[in-house]
Amino acid sequence: QVQLVESGGGLVQPGGSLKLSCAISDQTTKSYAMAWFRQSPGKEREFVAAIAWYEGSNIYADSVKARFTISRDNAKKMVYLQMNSLKFEDTAVYYCAGDSKNWNRNPSRVINDYDYWGQGTQVTVSS
Repeated sequence: QVQLVESGGGLVQPGGSLKLSCAISDQTTKSYAMAWFRQSPGKEREFVAAIAWYEGSNIYADSVKARFTISRDNAKKMVYLQMNSLKFEDTAVYYCAGDSKNWNRNPSRVINDYDYWGQGTQVTVSS
């Protein structure tokens, strides 16, 4: 059983920064691909960023590239999303997701590839 718990969301002004954290609780010593998705009211959940089991293979949605950075600490079983230069359109519930079958390939941006999900953390960008 895998449990993902997000934290770090909140209210921030445009141009500001936030760092989201995702704590992974599982029974395996393997690290697998992890991702962040987000969902705004009335919209489908969309891909934001993903990272392979190892650092160095990260992918991003075009809308967040150069502003957001995904990282992980496998020893602590944590995944992070550093969000800079936040815009109004970044307002959403952000979800951490795990692809427990992917421990040896590049990460995916396909939502259906992820089998474990957190409850989400709200990020609101407002002046």
